[in-house]
Amino acid sequence: MSTPVTPSVADTVENAIATPEREQPYGALGLKPDEYDRIREILGRRPTSGELAMYSVMWSEHCSYKSSKIYLRRFGDKVSDEMKERLMVGMGQNAGVVDVGEGWAVTFKVESHNHPSYIEPFQGAATGVGGIVRDIISMGARPVAVMDQLRFGAIDDPDTARVVHGVVSGISFYGNCLGLPNIGGETVFDSVYQGNPLVNALAVGVLRHEDIKLANATGAGNKVVLFGARTGGDGIGGASILASDTFADGGPTKRPAVQVGDPFAEKVLIECCLELYKGELVEAIQDLGAAGISCATSELAANGGSGMKVDLEKVLLRDPSLTPEEILMSESQERMMAIVAPEKLDAFLAVVEKWDVETSVLGEVTGDGRLQIFWHGEQIVDVDPSTVAVDGPVYERPVAYPTWIDALQGDSASALERSDDPDTLRTQFLQLLGSPNLADTSWITNQYDYYVMGNTALSFPDDAGMIRVDEESGLGFAIATDCNGRYCQLDPYAGAQLALAEAYRNVAVTGAVPTAVTDCLNFGSPENPEVMWQFGQAVDGLADACFELGVPVTGGNVSFYNQTGDQPIFPTPVVGVLGIIDDVARRIPSGWQDAGENIYLLGTTSTELDGSAWAGTVHGHLGGRPPKVDLAGEKTLAGLLQAARDEMLVSSAHDLSAGGLGQALAEAVSRFGVGARVWLREIMERDGVDAATALFSESTGRVIASVPREEDVKFRGLCEGRGYPVLRIGVTDPAGDGDEPALEVQGLFTIPASQLRAVSKATLPAAFGEIVDEVPA
Repeated sequence: MSTPVTPSVADTVENAIATPEREQPYGALGLKPDEYDRIREILGRRPTSGELAMYSVMWSEHCSYKSSKIYLRRFGDKVSDEMKERLMVGMGQNAGVVDVGEGWAVTFKVESHNHPSYIEPFQGAATGVGGIVRDIISMGARPVAVMDQLRFGAIDDPDTARVVHGVVSGISFYGNCLGLPNIGGETVFDSVYQGNPLVNALAVGVLRHEDIKLANATGAGNKVVLFGARTGGDGIGGASILASDTFADGGPTKRPAVQVGDPFAEKVLIECCLELYKGELVEAIQDLGAAGISCATSELAANGGSGMKVDLEKVLLRDPSLTPEEILMSESQERMMAIVAPEKLDAFLAVVEKWDVETSVLGEVTGDGRLQIFWHGEQIVDVDPSTVAVDGPVYERPVAYPTWIDALQGDSASALERSDDPDTLRTQFLQLLGSPNLADTSWITNQYDYYVMGNTALSFPDDAGMIRVDEESGLGFAIATDCNGRYCQLDPYAGAQLALAEAYRNVAVTGAVPTAVTDCLNFGSPENPEVMWQFGQAVDGLADACFELGVPVTGGNVSFYNQTGDQPIFPTPVVGVLGIIDDVARRIPSGWQDAGENIYLLGTTSTELDGSAWAGTVHGHLGGRPPKVDLAGEKTLAGLLQAARDEMLVSSAHDLSAGGLGQALAEAVSRFGVGARVWLREIMERDGVDAATALFSESTGRVIASVPREEDVKFRGLCEGRGYPVLRIGVTDPAGDGDEPALEVQGLFTIPASQLRAVSKATLPAAFGEIVDEVPA
């Protein structure tokens, strides 16, 4: 039974025809005058209020990708047979799907919830998690893990604590209540994100090949069913319109209510959907996220090439006063729309009743190619759904080479002082270790449950998260996300490739085979020609690098208008790489656990300090060009690591990225409290670099690995056989001075493991309060 309502006076199609000159508030809904004129042209009349609501949310930047479509096509243009080999569902559906073997598939995707998370950090972040998890459910999968990619303002800014506390609490609340392990992510602090934090959320699901579901409404006579939470007034135009607007200096110009999430309702929805799938009771399914019913009805109908007839008054409401337009635009959470064959409807309703999930049959699929919506018998929408969901505006925005970038690139870090004094290097090493972007993130991660469900094989602080898919065979996947916005500001083409290379390497060091990519492209306003240049460069860089590495982009998200006033954020194309491992028992951790092993450095070190953590932390400098990326070398390195895993030659492997060799050594010692004696002389001689560069350079394609002595000859032979540079740089050692494990860099400094941990762990608690000692049960 639907909630009794007093029907609002609806603006009908008949009324729209009779009152062509009626003024409509299209500007307040985010539409430009020419867009409104185009809607009138498509319809041959003015839109009804309901149609205007639908077009406004579906033609928003967030939903339509109108400024990015012409660029995103490049991912589809650069595809090889190698990239198609395991790809089962690509871009255009709710999430991509990859064949991981043995009849299993994995679906994964990353999306943004940036602006809502600044206005209301807790609910903004929580509903970001809820939304991406529903994308995974809608593919027919059981969600098995989440990750988050966070960018906050300066750690010491008074407003940062408000955003950090809210966002982390929202993510942990929603994910923990769903019972999903949070297995990794990133946390970055930089004043460029002060008024525009980035909250990107990633979810992963597992399913059998035959269980894939697509969001296509076909079959005239099939029923359109809305189920899950009731529809309320929260989030009207929230993610869709809010995400398509720039924050002015005083805050956002649009302040719709941010969506409110209920993870317990979503947990029930997950189990309900999985039972519906098992019983083969749905023909197609779509989650209701940004743009709500407007999105679900138009996308289902457009994707299926069909029509749809819906009685909107049958929608179950939390707020009986909502107008039809508000019902169409509401972004209330925990809702799904299914297409159900008439003969299966009773069985469908029995399952949702069993799970106590409220349900309403709104209408049916038609064959006329029209989306028709009625309100108490009066027609309020009559459109071709493709014009709403597919054929929105496509802009070729003006593009301009940034006026400032040549000067920025000319200001190289090579001019900065590099000391060879041991005390200075020790001070700089500890300064980096305790800097906000390299410090221990336990203050955040301890609020997450990362072992729930019992299938987590790797998590914080390893280089990638890893989940077991099949208990019998041990088949699993690894996933890592990365992006260095400082690199992207210097060179967005190279920066995007560096983000992919680092995520690819982070997956490879666990022993998994990098296989597929998702991305979340966070940029400033598309109305700024310099931002569009950055965006085009980043997309080209990523598309070219994916082609060379043989990994397809399976889907993702574009988030524009990330700026305060006229100051955009650094380009931040977050890249997630998924890899396959045939047995998680053979995974490689990031820190050594045994004494007496040899430590090897794979790769070579160049004087590449531009955009580095050393330049930023020690000298407050950003300029020059980011490190060179050698994609062929990254592919060779990944193959080498997989061979080392197969032959069980390495006991740990850790990639070198931000902070360089020094940071990687500190993290590897801290991981299990086993010390190390390291020497830099041979790196300096072979590669022609000084001690500071050997410690802090961020050259790519580098990994430190610990090798049991009995495997030494085999490991060296493996590296030499594949032509990859390798150098023994130290040994693992349980104790240093005073019988305490330590990191000794010979000739420079010795620092006890307890001090390394203390320096690293102090930074976030000093800013945000005491650390939670126990991971939530």
